[in-house]
Amino acid sequence: MFLHSVNFCNLAFYAFMIFMATLGLWDVFFGFEENKCSMSYMFEYPEYQKIELPKKLTKRYPAYELYLYGEGSYAEEHKLLPLTGIPVLFLPGNAGSYKQVRSIGSIALRKAEDIDFRYHFDFFSVNFNEELVALYGGSLQKQTKFVHECIKAILKLYKGQAFAPKSVAIIGHSMGGLVARALLTLKNFKQDLINLLITQATPHVAPVMPLDRFITDFYETVNDYWILNAGHINLTTLSVAGGFRDYQVRSGLTFLPKLSHHASALSVVSTAVPKTWVSTDHLSIVWCKQLQLTTVRAFFDLIDADTKQITENPKKKLAVLNHHFIRHPAKHFEEDPALIVDLTETSLWVPVKVSKWTYVAYNESEKLYFTFPLAHHRKIHTHAYCQSTILDTNSWVFGCINTTIVCQQGVDLSWKTELLPTFKSLTLRLQDYPFLSHLVVYVPSVLGSKYAIDCEFFNREARSLQLPVTHLFSFGLSSRTVILKTKGLFYNIELLNFGQIYQGFTINVVSKCAAVKSEITSIYKLQIPWSYEDSLTIAQVPSSTEISLKLHVAQPDNYSYVALLKMYTSSDCQYEVVRFHGGALPAYVVANILLAYGGQLYSLFSAGHCLEYATMLDKEAKPYKVDPFVIMIKFLLGHKWFKELWDVFLLPELDAIFLTSQSMCFPLVSLILFLFGTCTAYWGGLLSSASVRLLSSLWLALKRPSELPKDIKIMSSDVTILTIVLIIVSWATCGALAILLTYLYYVIKIVHLQAILTNFKNSQTVNPKHPRKSEKKSNHHKDSTAHPLRLSASDAEDSLRMHSTVINLLAWVVLLSTPSLIYWFKNLRYYFKLNPDPCKPLAFILIPTIAILGNTHNVSIKSSKWLRTASQFPLPLAIGVIAFGSTQLYRVPCCVFISLFLHALCNFM
Repeated sequence: MFLHSVNFCNLAFYAFMIFMATLGLWDVFFGFEENKCSMSYMFEYPEYQKIELPKKLTKRYPAYELYLYGEGSYAEEHKLLPLTGIPVLFLPGNAGSYKQVRSIGSIALRKAEDIDFRYHFDFFSVNFNEELVALYGGSLQKQTKFVHECIKAILKLYKGQAFAPKSVAIIGHSMGGLVARALLTLKNFKQDLINLLITQATPHVAPVMPLDRFITDFYETVNDYWILNAGHINLTTLSVAGGFRDYQVRSGLTFLPKLSHHASALSVVSTAVPKTWVSTDHLSIVWCKQLQLTTVRAFFDLIDADTKQITENPKKKLAVLNHHFIRHPAKHFEEDPALIVDLTETSLWVPVKVSKWTYVAYNESEKLYFTFPLAHHRKIHTHAYCQSTILDTNSWVFGCINTTIVCQQGVDLSWKTELLPTFKSLTLRLQDYPFLSHLVVYVPSVLGSKYAIDCEFFNREARSLQLPVTHLFSFGLSSRTVILKTKGLFYNIELLNFGQIYQGFTINVVSKCAAVKSEITSIYKLQIPWSYEDSLTIAQVPSSTEISLKLHVAQPDNYSYVALLKMYTSSDCQYEVVRFHGGALPAYVVANILLAYGGQLYSLFSAGHCLEYATMLDKEAKPYKVDPFVIMIKFLLGHKWFKELWDVFLLPELDAIFLTSQSMCFPLVSLILFLFGTCTAYWGGLLSSASVRLLSSLWLALKRPSELPKDIKIMSSDVTILTIVLIIVSWATCGALAILLTYLYYVIKIVHLQAILTNFKNSQTVNPKHPRKSEKKSNHHKDSTAHPLRLSASDAEDSLRMHSTVINLLAWVVLLSTPSLIYWFKNLRYYFKLNPDPCKPLAFILIPTIAILGNTHNVSIKSSKWLRTASQFPLPLAIGVIAFGSTQLYRVPCCVFISLFLHALCNFM
């Protein structure tokens, strides 16, 4: 019956939307590079020593614990406290384990062994009982306070030591990073207790799924504090995102606010981190060997030799993080590097006068200096470029000031080097160094190794090309080819009009080489100048390489620089670049169901009967009924007088404004989401209807149902008692549990009614005379005002149509309240009553409403004076869901309750 109420065109549309959604999900979950992270292994058995905390603290936080990580002899030695190392505290995230500290802890221990434990780090980890804090925010404040107590307890373990620490470094994974930032909001917290904060895949900007107001309030408190007090926050902070492999926390949410007066915060995507260059998923970011090695190297470079603790110099901290996480010059970190260095005059000096030069050597035993005179090149070239496959950490490019071929001293230009996976490169703009007479390339003696060094001088215009990105409606049918005609080593491809996160396209780089005897590697680097989210693609040429280009952060307004595709190529090959184009959904689904629900109520008021859910969804669920109002409100909020009026009524911020601030709102996004919401509402209704019929068939097989009710009672004594019991359950345990039980009660009532109706129709088929008498008798009572209302078969079928829509609405309420139920269930051994409980107020008012609706039939309310008003409310409520519930999902159930409450109120008015 459900399918019969939808015509073929609409069914084809819903099927098409399912197909498009499948493509989108495929791109989200599989449209990225394979996991290239190497697994980090422990060399000895990992041990987690539980740190004894004060009994008062243990009693206040019975579910939380503090551990010290160790392996082998190190673990045995440190069982006898106090400690002598440098403390680092690891905070796990949503459903995270304290044992996730083992990867970085083990790597840091191996590094300490390499330097004979001159310095070493002690890694602590907090056990948050794997709480789902990304879905239930009620325990975030509690976790923050516990971490504060842990920091004080950790520092006490070093009391009396010669180099006792006064602060700890914190590594926070996922929501653990947000908890670390929240420490600064505590009244009695001293900022000096933290010397460094590194967060991994932490959604700093906004919650991924704001399912309760506690999460949004916590975020608002933390971010407001960091913005308003940015001038007083001296905490060096690094945020590392996982890239497109992390589909749980998109990288755009991990970028810390860019404030001119808070320059000690860095945000980077793991694909842009030197010596890492891989995308990580949400869990592998804590064990990815490449990333953990980079983090450990940075930790050891941060040590102050005098205090044997992490330096308190903020400039050095930022310099170290930039060195390891932003741009690595292929040299060891030096706080004050020497710019003028002595060169060896006794080595062989070779002058080079050509504009393109290559040196390939194998088993070279003599040191060489190749000198390039710059006077001639400045006249015809703008830039110099060199690359070397010698990946040692020695200086390799210098500038000479004197005019002779042999230089006694040179300006060390190697700090301008950029380290890449297979070689290091250096690009110099000649006009920036007018005082240099020669460019010198140093080639050390490397026995038993084969290497290559290439240099060339070029004009920027000849190596810079433009590749426009077509508009949104190209649908992948357009392409554009750029041929790199010159055989150079380096090219810049400017990607014009590419600056929004909803844009995505692929670039196909085709390399055609002459006779190549050895393997040649090319590197293609996507460089985003407004954020550190670069990505690298390594290709063996000749080949055809496909590069997927997407953005995590949109281009800021009035930003002049464009995204670049930097191509590090081979001079023996020719290249062609070909370009092809190819949250908020729950709110839009509920908005569609509300529109169909309002249509059903109005058809009951106007025609005396309720139409099918699918029919009303097709008729009423139109985007032009919702979107224009949201757009108009957004436009008016741009005017000061309307914004002041808005604030007078204490109305919340429009979700569309927040989405715009995050560059997630483009002209068609709301329409697309609405269409997907319509599709989801349709298939959800189909699934719900089929489930009710299946359960009713099972009911008939197990138990013979009673006849249709002889009279209609809104509230019986049994229902009243059940309502009271559920309210007590909500108050004593968890509101989400009571909502789930209420939903199950409602489903059972509807399944029972469906079973009765099915049995009635079956009996009518077998003995048609008796049912007609019963139907006539039922209608007689229905028309009589002297007797209570009786339910006929047609009335029952009409009521089931309305009940099926209510079930769909309730299903989304249950779904959005499930996280707090899961949190309560996981912590049941510690707390029998959930506190705070985001669902408790809703449960108190929803339970009696559903109890009434479970006994409500259309025949009893279609003459209600309130029905017309009740039928008009779902439309503004649907607008409210889109306007205020797209990002703040916890507001959606409130709008659903209002519509259900007005429906239930029709029984009494």
